[in-house]
Amino acid sequence: MQLVFPFLDEIVLEDERVKLRSLQQNDEVYLRFFSQHEPELWQYSIQSAAGDDLLKQYIDKALMDRKTGISYPFIVYDKKWQEYAGCTRFYDIQSAHATMQLGYTWYGKKFQGTGLNLHCKYLLLSFAFETIMFERVEARADALNVRSIAAMKKTGFITEGVLRNNALSANGRRRDSMVLSILRNEWMEGVKQRLEEQCKII
Repeated sequence: MQLVFPFLDEIVLEDERVKLRSLQQNDEVYLRFFSQHEPELWQYSIQSAAGDDLLKQYIDKALMDRKTGISYPFIVYDKKWQEYAGCTRFYDIQSAHATMQLGYTWYGKKFQGTGLNLHCKYLLLSFAFETIMFERVEARADALNVRSIAAMKKTGFITEGVLRNNALSANGRRRDSMVLSILRNEWMEGVKQRLEEQCKII
């Protein structure tokens, strides 16, 4: 039986620290502060949300990609601070192959380095590997984005290699992309447990 990603469901993933729910059009109000005051959040991104116009385009495209079965975007709510913190999404979703990518992840500066990302990744990977039973989750990052790559490795992603000159950054620069992944058997055989332990202490 072919696995199918539940694009029509209003997915909610949460634990004691964070709540992820499907991104909605009116969520623009919760993300505007970051868009207006922290434009550097998208320094290494393919699509920027810096400024009101680009934020609207960012949300419009994310919602259209969900509608067409390409991606599934989430807004991130930090329960500790009781504030919205950023966004993340599944994309390049290929149900026929039980694979997808995890990315377009950004958090406001206040939430970076607080452990929020580990909780988000735990929930997202648990959903990917245990709820819908996919076999592979891939992640990519600008090869210059040392912080993002380190965070993915801390989560448990394994480096596969570099795609040279494969994408155009939002600022117009051609970029190399680091490719990392986690396989379902790796998740079940150790990555999940290590991530659970990290989440307990932060």
